[in-house]
Amino acid sequence: MSETPFEGDMPVTEFREAGHRIVDWIADYLEQGPRAPILAAVRPGEVAAGLPEAAPEEGRPLAEMLDEFQTVLYPGLTHWNSPRFMAYFPSVASGPGILGEMLAAGIGQNAMLWRTSPAGTELELRVLDWLRDLLGLPEVFRGHIVDTASISSFLAMAAAREARSDLQVRTRGMAGRTDLPVLNVYASEEAHSSIEKGVIALGIGQENLRKIPTDEVFRMRVDALRQAVEEDRAAGRLPLAVVATVGTTSSTSIDPVPEIAEVCAEHGLWLHVDAAYGGVAAIVPGHEQVLAGCERADSLVVNPHKWLFTPMDCSAFFVRDPALLKAAFSLVPEYLTSRSVGDEVVNLMDWGVQLGRRFRALKLWLVLSRFGRQGLARRLAYHIQLARELADRIDAQPGVERLAPVNFATVCFRFQPEGWTDEDGDLEARLERLNAAVMEKANAGGEVFLSHTKLKGRYTLRLSIGHIRTTREDVTAVWELLTRLAEEEAARIG
Repeated sequence: MSETPFEGDMPVTEFREAGHRIVDWIADYLEQGPRAPILAAVRPGEVAAGLPEAAPEEGRPLAEMLDEFQTVLYPGLTHWNSPRFMAYFPSVASGPGILGEMLAAGIGQNAMLWRTSPAGTELELRVLDWLRDLLGLPEVFRGHIVDTASISSFLAMAAAREARSDLQVRTRGMAGRTDLPVLNVYASEEAHSSIEKGVIALGIGQENLRKIPTDEVFRMRVDALRQAVEEDRAAGRLPLAVVATVGTTSSTSIDPVPEIAEVCAEHGLWLHVDAAYGGVAAIVPGHEQVLAGCERADSLVVNPHKWLFTPMDCSAFFVRDPALLKAAFSLVPEYLTSRSVGDEVVNLMDWGVQLGRRFRALKLWLVLSRFGRQGLARRLAYHIQLARELADRIDAQPGVERLAPVNFATVCFRFQPEGWTDEDGDLEARLERLNAAVMEKANAGGEVFLSHTKLKGRYTLRLSIGHIRTTREDVTAVWELLTRLAEEEAARIG
């Protein structure tokens, strides 16, 4: 039998050459912006059609693959890292964060145990302490990093269930039990869909998520929350947890967390705060109040990959008592035991579902270190200022209506031409057609990418400012484009 020759990795010389080319490409991309429409203008299947149906038999030079990236993949990118990407919430890859991702990939850490990456574990714990302090949260909170707020909120609800150790869900499960009451979770009707997915995945069930009505500015109504909890208790159900939101997805409303915390304290409920978008605003002097009441929470999530210039994915999950996470998730087979260090270290695999853990802390550490508290605050404050300037312009401009308060850097509005009446009872339908057409034409033009929602049944355009390179000139240009399109579409629809 002939010996298989050793080939190893690609030559370091080829790696170095390709690496320099990639860094130069990224630098040009950051400096010049995307050289294509922000929203990808490809048809379904078009990218796949440009790729081989099977992997090559023999390897190809990396330079060829970089050319293929440019010609086949690049046209199919939606450019989240553009200053005029103003849809959803931003997901910004800043320079320090990009370099952190490169370093993390190069050193290939798996920080599942302390011993598998002492630096990975200890940096993560320390940088989350930094972020906690920047947010003004109490020192009792400990944090670690997962991929998204969806998973952070899932972990929070699992911890809430484990906090009721009398339920014995970890060992006995939930299926087929006659001794287990129906569990209820409460969130506003504006809460993120991941809360509903979480109760589905945890076996609590969709119908047991009580969606609490909101007030005129889309905040959870505390009176309705209290009533729902009392009704469920009277019916023999077990209220488990409340999810309050600081910066809802549609309108960026802020639930009244201090009052919600009172209800939780009265009834012994877990309080989780979804501050994935809005929480980082607490770094800005004068905006600390956005997290008022959160010091009483049992858990809280903020996403540095949303509005803190850190590349996807990086969700910071804080919990008051990490022992409950361990109680819910710790499972240590023999091959993962480490007798040399024992209980004196934190093994972050014990704080969640996943075993393998990327070195996400490295990019967040570089972002926080490179910009510093003051630099971050100035950049966030600038975005808030731009949003409020746009809101003032909307409030003063005939034919357009602002539909929600501007709590952070997202503006919700719709065009409503003067003279349009509801004589035939179809005004709302016509306004929806108008605003949908404005958004579709703006996105198709390639200069901007916007998204929409519905607020109390009204079709609403959202303009979210958060890219680290977005300027006042960008916002002005986008608004002038939208205004022109609205005039054109209003004349067409009539």
